[in-house]
Amino acid sequence: NEVNYDGTVKALAFLLSNECAVSHGKIRTLLQELTGGEVKLSDGLINRLSQEFSEKTEMEKQEIIEKLMLSPVINADFTNANVNGKSAQVLVLASPSKNVAMYIGREKKGHEGIKGTPMETYVGIVVHDHDKTFYRYGTGHQECMQHNCRYLKGSCENEESREWNVRMLELVREMLHYRNGLGEEEAGDPEKVRELEEEYDRILEKAREEYEYEPPDPYYREGYNLYVRMKEYKESELRFLHDKRVPSNNSLCERLARVYKRKQKQAMALRSQENLGYICDSLSTVYLLRSKEKDVYRE
Repeated sequence: NEVNYDGTVKALAFLLSNECAVSHGKIRTLLQELTGGEVKLSDGLINRLSQEFSEKTEMEKQEIIEKLMLSPVINADFTNANVNGKSAQVLVLASPSKNVAMYIGREKKGHEGIKGTPMETYVGIVVHDHDKTFYRYGTGHQECMQHNCRYLKGSCENEESREWNVRMLELVREMLHYRNGLGEEEAGDPEKVRELEEEYDRILEKAREEYEYEPPDPYYREGYNLYVRMKEYKESELRFLHDKRVPSNNSLCERLARVYKRKQKQAMALRSQENLGYICDSLSTVYLLRSKEKDVYRE
């Protein structure tokens, strides 16, 4: 009737808004046209769908948390959000082995952003983009090697006189090729890994010599900073060579963050931190249902 709508209308409007990032005005117009003008949703109803969905999916959210906590490896990243015109954050946690993801709306990043989340008590390996905050959590770490490749390319372009960056870029590519070439049941070759690590150390020594002879340009220090980081965090740079469960990059979280970014672009600015939380809960649960190959529209 004019006031109440059944689950199919709400499900379609919810998915268009949260998974497809369609504006409320377009959702309202589409449903009105599909039903010959019979269904005219209000902005208030569409706005409440995420809250209603969040409140009805407590069991699913608990399932996501349990799977994350039991995962030997998780990916983690922060991405920017906009709440009432002010900067906010979304913490993205994902498990490559359990195939679950969790979006958590936070006012700030850093330790304040992690407080009260599953990350705070997680015991396992964390894959991230060298956010030093994450080094306080988990039992081991792996930095994103794709980011290192980008920084090395930048160093090659801006520090053409140096050799270490070219050699390190070639070595990282060799490491990734070796790791990606291993079959699912194939164990790594300890001797090959040892050779790769020895070359890694030789290249870093070459970098030390080059920067001592010719200090980094004050206007471009990214290459030097990368050298320092790769030396100081060697174990976290090369963990993927020793443990096949560990991915060599943080692409999983970056792909998931883009899902939220599309929603943020459509919403422009959320009205409250609570609304951010409802949207994050919705995205997390939809990802869970998709991972189970369920019909999200009918579920």
